[in-house]
Amino acid sequence: MANLPSGTVTFLFTDIEGSTKLAQQYPDEMPLLLERHNEILNQAIQAHNGFVFQIVGDAFYVAFHHASDALDAALVAQRSLHKEAWSPAPIKVRMGIHTGAAQLLEGDSKESKYSGYATLAFTQRIMSAGHGGQILLSQTTQDLIKNGLPEKAELRDMGERRLKDVLQPQRLHQLTVPDLPSEFAPLNTLESFHHISLHS
Repeated sequence: MANLPSGTVTFLFTDIEGSTKLAQQYPDEMPLLLERHNEILNQAIQAHNGFVFQIVGDAFYVAFHHASDALDAALVAQRSLHKEAWSPAPIKVRMGIHTGAAQLLEGDSKESKYSGYATLAFTQRIMSAGHGGQILLSQTTQDLIKNGLPEKAELRDMGERRLKDVLQPQRLHQLTVPDLPSEFAPLNTLESFHHISLHS
């Protein structure tokens, strides 16, 4: 347990877009689709020194010592997911990455847990703002990896966004590479739902 990330941790949270709908549309095929999805994510995470500390349904919660490893794992996973010949429906995964304070809680359970609710909740909000195939990063993580991006990768500034239950607007960034889709619908942030003029 001693080598698992603790203190300052980079978290990668992932989630299949529309998985509840897919499970209803393709009840027989969904278990195999999920199994392949899990294989792809686990391979990418293990190859980049990540630690899956919790899986809830189709959502992965992963901890990394280094922000660059989290970014590389997300990118490798998205590439594999994109190339996979999914049938009868494509599996598209949204991903959020954030670096912050969190302490590893060592216990008797098979799943390790982290304290650091604010960091974990913020990572969840970032992931939830995205769409299937999209990788979003917090400003904190962007600051750590901006000078060491993977080849041909760029970070697109998505501006300051209001996330649910987060008091201050937060600047988000999208990782883009030439071989993956980079255009998505507007982020699922509070701006998308509340168009209120400050001058009204």
